[in-house]
Amino acid sequence: MSVQNLNTFDPFADEGDPLGSTQDVGSQQNYIHIRIQQRNGRKTLTTLQGLPKEYDLKKLLKAFKKAIFLLLEPLGLTSANFQEFACNGTLVDDEEAGQVIQLQGDQRLKISQFLVQEGIPKGTIKVHGF
Repeated sequence: MSVQNLNTFDPFADEGDPLGSTQDVGSQQNYIHIRIQQRNGRKTLTTLQGLPKEYDLKKLLKAFKKAIFLLLEPLGLTSANFQEFACNGTLVDDEEAGQVIQLQGDQRLKISQFLVQEGIPKGTIKVHGF
């Protein structure tokens, strides 16, 4: 005598892996994400991920650590028109997100303005946080 309800049955066995196909279900890969994380006390950390491969992240991080007007000075723009980042940052390798830029402080607005000025469409930039 065999009991039927003790047999293992996988109702999704014939479906296969839904994420194994080339179509990304619920993918966020075509967006640039700017997030803020609370550290301790009033200290915050801004992370930037999802930049296209054509951008050199080390050069971009170096530009973020310096003033914006240094990059736009050859165009004849003055330093009074632009704010400085004036922060430290690092490039972190994440298993899921790839390379992520981390900056000290709340730099979300400055990063998004900088990326829009560099020609990235505003619709592809998602700013998260409180």
